[in-house]
Formats: sequence, structure tokens, C-alpha cells
Amino acid sequence: MDFQIGLVVAGLFVGFVVGMTGVGGGSLMTPILLWFGIPPTTAVGTDLLYAAFTKMGGIFVHHKKKNINWKITGWLALGSVPAALVTLWILESINTDITTLNKLIKYSLGWALLVTSIAILFKKKLLTLSQRHAGDKFHSESQTQNLLTVAIGILLGATVTLTSIGAGALGTVTLFFLYPLLPTTKLVGTEIAHAVPLTLVAGIGHATMGNLDLSLLAQLLMGSLPGIYIGSMLSGKVPDLFLRNAIAIMLFMVGYKLVF
Repeated sequence: MDFQIGLVVAGLFVGFVVGMTGVGGGSLMTPILLWFGIPPTTAVGTDLLYAAFTKMGGIFVHHKKKNINWKITGWLALGSVPAALVTLWILESINTDITTLNKLIKYSLGWALLVTSIAILFKKKLLTLSQRHAGDKFHSESQTQNLLTVAIGILLGATVTLTSIGAGALGTVTLFFLYPLLPTTKLVGTEIAHAVPLTLVAGIGHATMGNLDLSLLAQLLMGSLPGIYIGSMLSGKVPDLFLRNAIAIMLFMVGYKLVF
């Protein structure tokens, strides 16, 4: 692939948004890559490794700011990494031709975007709802909480491996329900930390299946690494409500177009 400044700018924009809000990695990048004419299988495979390297930069900043709960990250990864491996095995075993696989990924991608956009749009309401029940017996039973965290990991592992979407938006929203007393910045940091092993395993799996464009990956990373660093530094300082709603509306429109 030839060098395109547009891809570097796309990487910078997405990296910045992810660093600041913890939302929008795959859900923004994969549709952007489709818009650039990249085939869905290559878009998903490249985006997964892009997300892994980008979010490594986010871990560095969020760890320094003590925004990561490593225990929650561990429980999530316990579910998501094996789920990613199983999903990759299924994708490779079905022996379908590339056109059918592209169609399947495009359709799954559309639904993932629709669910993600709704989750982002109603995030505040969901947070309020979960905080109302923060004192419930359920939240004090840490074993139930741990098992549910692993279950969320399994769901995220399968979704992210198939569509490269969900780690940020869906992960953060589901964590809001399980850990309503955890500050938002800690939820964002924890989800970014969890996304790294998940996207790395899923991305390497897709690369072995030939769903990777190294030149494309390099161009995206040129923009995203400075982008996520700047975004993470501004995390919590900039009101992100407008940004979130704009992202949600855009994702809904893209998802609707892919499904219908």
C-alpha cells in the first residue's frame, strides 16, 4: 500500500479519542478503513494489532496516573484471551471463501456498531442505574463479581476477534454495571489495559490467516501513538459528553448502513 497522509491523520484522531474517553478504537478505526476501501478481513486484522500497539501507549500513561485496577484486568483477560483463541480456531476451521468471510465480518461489524453506539449514548443513564444498586448484596459478593467479570471477558473476546469492535465501548459500559463505585478514569484505564492482551492475541491470530497489511499498520501507528499519549494526558480534564454523543451518532449511522 502507498503512503497516505489521510491514514496517519485517521490514526492520530482515533488514538486521541481512545486516550481521552476509552471509547472508539475499533468502532471508529474499522469503519474508517472500510471507507478507505480496505477489505473487511484485512481491516479487522490490521485494526486489532493497531489497537494493541496504540493502547500499550495508553497503559504507560494510565499506569503512571494510577488509573488501572490490575485485578479486574486479570479476571477479564481470563475470559477474553481463551475466547479469542476459540473464535480464531472457528474462523480458520469453517474453511469458507474470502468473499463469504468478508460478508460475515461486515454484517457482524454492523451489529457491533449499533450496540456500541447505543451503549455510548446511554452510558450516563446506565452508570446512574448501576450506582443506585451499588450497595446491593450482589456487589459485595466478590466471587459472583469475579465470575461475571470472566463472563464479560468471554463475550468481549469473541466479539472483538470477529469484528475488532467492543473492547473500549462495550467493555467500559459492562464494567460500569459490575463496578459502579470505581471512578470513570479507573474504568477507562482498566479497559485499556485489558484490551492490550486481547487485541494482541486476536491480531496475531488474524495475521497468521493473512488478514494483515503491515504498511497500513505502520501508517496508522505513526498517527495513533502521539494521539493516544496526548488524549490520555487530557483524560478527565476535557468534558467528553459532546464528543461521546457525536461518536455514538456516527457509529449508529455506519452500523445501520452495514446491516441494512
